[in-house]
Amino acid sequence: MRLPQELPAFIDLFAKGDLLARLASSAEVNKIVMDANKDYLHWDRFRHKYTPPSGFDLADIWRYLKILRMPLLRPLPLASPEGERFRYSVPDCVHRDLVFVDQWAAGQFSITEPQSLGSGERDRYLVNSLMEEAITSSQLEGAAVTRREAKAMLRAGRKPRNVSERMILNNYRAILELRELKHAPLTAEMIHYLHRIITQDTLESPDQAGRFRHGDEKVHVVDDRDGTIMYSPPPAARLGERLERLCAFANEKDSEPFIHPVVRAILLHFWLAYEHPYVDGNGRTARALFYWYLLRSGYWLMEYLSISAGLVTAYAQYARAFLYTETDGGDTTYFVVFQLQVIRRALDALRKYVTRKQREAAEMVVLLKDWPGLNHRQQALLRHALKHPGTIYTCKSHANSHSVTLQTARTDLRHLAKVGFLEGSSRGRQLIFLAPADLDARIRGRRRK
Repeated sequence: MRLPQELPAFIDLFAKGDLLARLASSAEVNKIVMDANKDYLHWDRFRHKYTPPSGFDLADIWRYLKILRMPLLRPLPLASPEGERFRYSVPDCVHRDLVFVDQWAAGQFSITEPQSLGSGERDRYLVNSLMEEAITSSQLEGAAVTRREAKAMLRAGRKPRNVSERMILNNYRAILELRELKHAPLTAEMIHYLHRIITQDTLESPDQAGRFRHGDEKVHVVDDRDGTIMYSPPPAARLGERLERLCAFANEKDSEPFIHPVVRAILLHFWLAYEHPYVDGNGRTARALFYWYLLRSGYWLMEYLSISAGLVTAYAQYARAFLYTETDGGDTTYFVVFQLQVIRRALDALRKYVTRKQREAAEMVVLLKDWPGLNHRQQALLRHALKHPGTIYTCKSHANSHSVTLQTARTDLRHLAKVGFLEGSSRGRQLIFLAPADLDARIRGRRRK
């Protein structure tokens, strides 16, 4: 991967009052600055996108832009080994995406309401999302296995055959464990615990699981394609102290200034990845912390999203978001902006999925209403079965639901089994009828015939 170009050398524009005044009074310069701040561009992109107006140097316009950004930057407890504080800001593009996330992840969108998805469809989507996150988070760290093979392993519950499959199974277990940990305060031991789950039977030395790297264990983030060292983490000597600050940041409440929960979750992701406290498994642990904090903060819908799926398809941008922060004085806004874009795309994909399923459900209601030979009781049962696959119906339950005799209920259910919409069997002397998982496809397939 190509590393970002070094930023223009610092020049005190305030000492060059005439230049600063010309920059500030130029409509063309200010148009460039406003446009660059729409997406909070780094110099690496800024220098390729813009041509300076006549009489101006592009590097000076960048320095002017940085002056305008400086008052908006807020310090974080995270600091480099040299003592330089990391910072972040909340520009308009971050505000815009936070509003979107709040509306859809904790506001107007409700996947749990009956009109959104049936419980069966909702559960299938959730399990699939958890599997997708486990798989893609592992693929980001080098797991070489296809999604199809990995999902087959998880669904079958079979033992992993190699390290790549073990990474995925570990990730899946860690994600499930986050549900149990979401009410617990973050501690270094809890991070170690998650790391042990994530790296079980995948490290060269088993004793590396759940403990900080030692000073003689050299760790670098390397581009596998060309061997370029993209990042070297801080020395291991003070990791315990530094991680205590991370935990305090995660646990603090009613902080001043206020930090939006989604922004704080993203910063926790960045912070742990920056510290790189372990020999391996740092990225997976960092992403687990991100999910943990959002679940702890009430963003329950995040369980239905696979953030790592978005990172896999934009891995270069993911890596550059780290590098942009490192090369621009610890400004983590670049990472916040990128992560919010990934969350927004994942939420949008979920919204489109639910909209499609709602449309299909509405079409099915019309389809059943006009189906010859189905009475209103059978139509009602099929609507329920579509939302709750796996439900078992009996003659008695059907009779009680519609205030009919057992014989009438038996006739209704046997007809539905005869046409293939229910699966009939017996439990002792009792007839039972199962709602199949593929009922939607069965109804549509029979309609086409």
